[in-house]
Amino acid sequence: MNKEIRWKQRFQNFESAYQKLEKAAGQESYSEMERAGLIQFFEFTFELAWKTLKDYLESEGYVTKSPKETLKQAFQIGLLADGHTWMDALEDRNLLAHTYDEKTSLKVQGLIKKKYFPAMKSLYQALKKLS
Repeated sequence: MNKEIRWKQRFQNFESAYQKLEKAAGQESYSEMERAGLIQFFEFTFELAWKTLKDYLESEGYVTKSPKETLKQAFQIGLLADGHTWMDALEDRNLLAHTYDEKTSLKVQGLIKKKYFPAMKSLYQALKKLS
């Protein structure tokens, strides 16, 4: 499959997930179930974000093998404005996969709304221009 077509197809999936996260992140307050939904939207939007970046980078001739390598390379070429935010998001996404408690979910809810969603919005806008 043509690598340019592949990243654009992946971008469509990222776009759909991003729009769901955008809607969820726009809420003022959350029930326990809504917070769980927000976190779930964050997890799969993050997953699609790094995989879309990986596919885009491959279409540009770069080779990355892991989420961390992909995020670093995307930062180096200017697709990500704040590499530290994305590394923090990766760490929290990995933490959430193995831990779930009220304190952690409340902390991550705040991080998603204030830090991670704005970073994903910036990436979405950059990739939209390229697609």
